[in-house]
Amino acid sequence: MTQRRWIFADQLGPHFVDPDEDVVLIESHNVWRRRTYHRAKALLILSAMRHRAVELGDRCTYLTSDTYGESARELGPLRVSDPTSRGARRLVRKLGAEVEPARGFLTDEATFNAWAEARGKKRLLQEDFYRSVRTRHGILMSGNKPEGGQWNFDADNRQPPPKGQVTLGLRPPWLPTEDDIDMQVRDHIARLESRGVTFIGNAGPREFAVTRTEALTVLDDFVTHRLASFGPFEDAVMAQDRTMAHSRLSVPLNLGLLHPMEIVEAALAAYESGAAPLTSVEGFIRQVIGWREYVWHLYWYLGADYARSNALNATTPLPTWFAELRAEDVKARCLSHALAEVRDHGWNHHIERLMVLGNWALQRGYDPLATADWFRRVYLDGYEWVMSANVIGMALYADGGVMATKPYASGGAYIKRMTDFCKGCDYRPDVRVGENACPFTAGYWALIDRIRPQLEGNHRMAIPLRGLERLADREAVIAQESLRGDDAP
Repeated sequence: MTQRRWIFADQLGPHFVDPDEDVVLIESHNVWRRRTYHRAKALLILSAMRHRAVELGDRCTYLTSDTYGESARELGPLRVSDPTSRGARRLVRKLGAEVEPARGFLTDEATFNAWAEARGKKRLLQEDFYRSVRTRHGILMSGNKPEGGQWNFDADNRQPPPKGQVTLGLRPPWLPTEDDIDMQVRDHIARLESRGVTFIGNAGPREFAVTRTEALTVLDDFVTHRLASFGPFEDAVMAQDRTMAHSRLSVPLNLGLLHPMEIVEAALAAYESGAAPLTSVEGFIRQVIGWREYVWHLYWYLGADYARSNALNATTPLPTWFAELRAEDVKARCLSHALAEVRDHGWNHHIERLMVLGNWALQRGYDPLATADWFRRVYLDGYEWVMSANVIGMALYADGGVMATKPYASGGAYIKRMTDFCKGCDYRPDVRVGENACPFTAGYWALIDRIRPQLEGNHRMAIPLRGLERLADREAVIAQESLRGDDAP
């Protein structure tokens, strides 16, 4: 019997399938029954799989069943590129598939492991890994030195939203047009719901690429119209500009429709032609080959126990209004807006994820495992490997400093500086106590007070700890925030 390649829903690009190779795609109903996912995520993944099957034509065997194993056992010998989750890796080995190394990343697992082991007791810093990737692949290098004389331009890429504007004024991003396959998937989701499967969020018109052609169009649209502005405003947020200068490529990239190197090459071509400045190109490339690859490898290198990290002893269950994306229940403008974007689109960019939603979860002591699972289920680009280090480590500091040297917590002052949310909000970022006290500002100081024992000795937290001691209304702030409970701010 001819051996066929089994590809998963995040292995849909041409680099996952060898020329003229027969392919198997399996649609498992139990995936949607086990957890409550975003409707738009179900639409995206099922549409992407079915579009890929049509592209492959007679080369593709497309099966639907309750479980992957139920179908795979009937197919005879299979080969597979190592999947992106521990559960899937266990399954393909249990079924006796021929497992090849994972594809879709610049750095393979053996190379990362060798880099990590060679560091000895030194921390696994993302910046050091990023430099090693650039050096190894000759990306933005002038000989053995970085292009422009420095490795990153973060200092130039932290501008707040431009004053007097409600958007950056850039051309709106390209959006796909739904077709018959999307309509069939919508009908399928409705049938699943009629049989008791629960989804959350809204599934409006599909906004993200599900085919290789669409993904290449999104890449070209970003490089042509937004890459030049990406760098300065990559950490800024504007309520009326969801995309700003961001690429929106994380969704098709994590579906496997694009290879990171072709994204890098497109950005480099823009720099070499003078269409985009080095500050923007470097900042964008760092997200693709530095941060994304670093998070992928940490998922494997740190092991399964990492997901259960809880260095700050955070045990608060996610409140219903947060878990169910009830943005209308929230008065705090930044938090309400971030939840609404997730509810309506299944996506917002990294600052809203980290400094609004993640910051809130950190301040309120939400259970890290539950919070990471929530991020994975409600974000279109969210997978177990994506959210492990990003949420457990970066957003919640639950790993005690493996990912970040200090908690990524902030009060309202940061949100006021880097967003336009505070204008028109019921709360004031400079007030800690009272009806108009910013829940992020008060929550920040309550957090520092609560986790002070874990922060002692951390030189990066010395100033906040001294500030806590000098806080005249410290007891009032702590009492106020202890009474907030599960209530939406």
